[in-house]
Order: sequence, then C-alpha cells, then structure tokens
Amino acid sequence: MREGWNMEVRELSLPGVKLLSPAVHRDGRGWFAEQYRRDDYRRWLGVDADFVQGNLSQSGQDVLRGLHLQLRQPQGKLVCVLQGRIQDVVVDVRIGSPSFGRFLSVELDGSDLRQLWVPPGFAHGFAVLSGQALVSYQCTRYYDPGDEVCLRWDDPELGVAWQVDRPILSPRDADGLSLRELRRRLGA
Repeated sequence: MREGWNMEVRELSLPGVKLLSPAVHRDGRGWFAEQYRRDDYRRWLGVDADFVQGNLSQSGQDVLRGLHLQLRQPQGKLVCVLQGRIQDVVVDVRIGSPSFGRFLSVELDGSDLRQLWVPPGFAHGFAVLSGQALVSYQCTRYYDPGDEVCLRWDDPELGVAWQVDRPILSPRDADGLSLRELRRRLGA
C-alpha cells in the first residue's frame, strides 16, 4: 500500500459486493480523496475491473431509480455519492447463484465518499434520502438499452424495505419485472 493512502474494504453479505471507505484528507481548505487507482482497486476488489463508461445522476428527494440490470452484457459498477444521501440496493440475479434473489441495502453519503462495488450479475437501484443527490458510477461495460431490464422495486418476493414512502419513479421503473418473471426470462 502506498504511503498516506488508506482504504477500508469490507465484504458485504452478498458474494463479491464490497463497501470501500477511502481516506479523506481534510484541512482548512476543504478535503481531498483519491477516487480511483487501477492497481489498488484491482487488489481490493479481487478483479481487474476495466471501467469503460462513467455516469452521473442527479435526482431529487424520494426519487427511486432501478432496479436495473443488463442480461447478456452484465455491468460491474463502482457507485459513489458526491452530494446528498441515498439508499443503495443490489440484488443477486446470477443464474445458479446460491444467493439468487437475495438483496442488500446500504446508505451512501457524499460526506464520507464511501463506494459500493456491484459486480456483474447484480441488479442495482437507489432511492434518494436527502433533498437531492449527485451519484457517480463507473461501469465495466457500455450501456446497451436493448439489453437492459428493470426488476420491480416493490416485488414482495424480494421484500426490499425502501426508506421512501412514496417513491418518484420513471414509467419504465414503475413497470419492472417481478423476480419470478426475471427467472423465466433468464431460463433459471
């Protein structure tokens, strides 16, 4: 590890999903944090994540985006909140996985710059808990709208306890597939 660089990496309850807490160097001017360095992240994530696309999303309070995934070209995502606070949810949808259909939920906050590594094969979504949130995510594959599906955010089989009472959804997100429908589509 390089001098002065500190990262806490924590394995979460789903295989391969990790929460990374970077060192944030603060002084009277503000703060500095290294957002990504390939050699360190390769070691911390245990994979050679080649990020090919970076996305930013700005959303207002109670907006819920997701749960999104690509079927034939699954994306790995490194998610970080730059401003605001979100509830981030990932669901294991890997065919043959013993944890298929299980989810986990973490809060990400722009004040600590924690990052969530979402490996390929997981559906991903988030709900905004603050007045607004600016979310950055780096992806290991290009976005392909013809390959994307949406898993229903309120599917009772999943049982996600979202922290928003009346989420604001896009029409596509409001009409997502149930886990049962996704299983059929995946041939699982």
